[in-house]
Amino acid sequence: MTFSLIGRCARTGQLGAAGATSSLAVGARIHAVAPDVGAVLTQHRTDPRLGPRGIALLRSGCTAEETVAALVASTPDHKWRQLAAIDATGRTAHFHGARVKPESGAAHAKDVVAIGNILSSAVVPQAMAESFAACPELPLAERLLRGLEAGEAAGGEHGDVRSASLLVFGAHEFALVDLRVDGDVAPIAKLRALWDEYAPLVDAYVVRVTDPDNAIAL
Repeated sequence: MTFSLIGRCARTGQLGAAGATSSLAVGARIHAVAPDVGAVLTQHRTDPRLGPRGIALLRSGCTAEETVAALVASTPDHKWRQLAAIDATGRTAHFHGARVKPESGAAHAKDVVAIGNILSSAVVPQAMAESFAACPELPLAERLLRGLEAGEAAGGEHGDVRSASLLVFGAHEFALVDLRVDGDVAPIAKLRALWDEYAPLVDAYVVRVTDPDNAIAL
C-alpha cells in the first residue's frame, strides 16, 4: 500500500524521491538516492537491501533499465517486489513482480518515474508523473512533493496513509532535504508544512557545511 516517485532536475542535476504508505517509516525503507548517480525505489513486500544494491549498479555504469533488470535477476523473491530506478541522465525503468497486489501501476515522464501498489485507482502513478513534469522550473523537492500530493488527490492508496517522506541530494554527499512524517493521520499534509518551513533554510544549511565562517544563525 505505497505510492512513490523518483526524479531528477535537469537544471541542477539534483536527484530525489518522495513516498507515502499505510505503515510506519516509509522514508527508512523504500528509497535510496546518491548524488550524480541516481535513485532507486523498492516497495510492496519491501526489501530495503535492494536500494543500496541498485545504487551500486548505477555507480558502476549501469543504466536505469540495466539496474532494474540486474536487481530482478539477482533477487529470488522478485515476484513480491516493485522496483524503479532513475540514472544520472534521467533515464527511468520499473518492474512489477507477479505477486504485487492490485491496483498497481507505473508512469514515466521526463526525468521521473512513479509507481504504486494496492492503489485506489490505476491513475495514481500517472497523476504523480504529470504533476512532477508540469513545472520543471521549480526546486526538485517541491516538484516531488507536488507529485506525491497529486497522487493522493487522484485517490492514493486503498486505505489511510500513516507516513510520508521527501529526500533530495545535490552536489554533496549529504542530503539537501531529508524530511519524514510517521504515525500521522495526514502525513502528506504534514510533510507539506515541514517542507514549506524548511525550504528557505536549505541553502543556509549547505553554507554551514561548506563555509562555516560565513554561516548564519538558524
